[in-house]
Amino acid sequence: QVQLVESGGGLVQAGGSLRLSCAASGRSFSTYIMGWFRQAPGKEREFVAGINWNGVSTDYTDSVKGRFTISRDNAKNMVYLQMNSLKPEDTAVYNCAGNPTGPVRERGRYSYWGQGTQVTVSA
Repeated sequence: QVQLVESGGGLVQAGGSLRLSCAASGRSFSTYIMGWFRQAPGKEREFVAGINWNGVSTDYTDSVKGRFTISRDNAKNMVYLQMNSLKPEDTAVYNCAGNPTGPVRERGRYSYWGQGTQVTVSA
């Protein structure tokens, strides 16, 4: 099994940047699709970004395209989400998650979840 721990969240002004990190432990990390999800107060959890096992393929929800970049370093068991040009509507708890099977956008296929890190973007 895989355990995931996120870090890097915080408070930032609109237009600023943050980089979230997800540290993984356990076997099979390098074979998993990895994703980032977020949940704002009163809203459903939504897919933000995903990356395939070797980092060749990435996928983003439309609202973050051109602003966010997902990456991974399998040698270090790490996944990252670089967030630029942040907007107040990006405010949410962000979770990283592991998906053994795909498809990348299917929330139910993510079997392993981190505890979450809060991102708050002020106007």
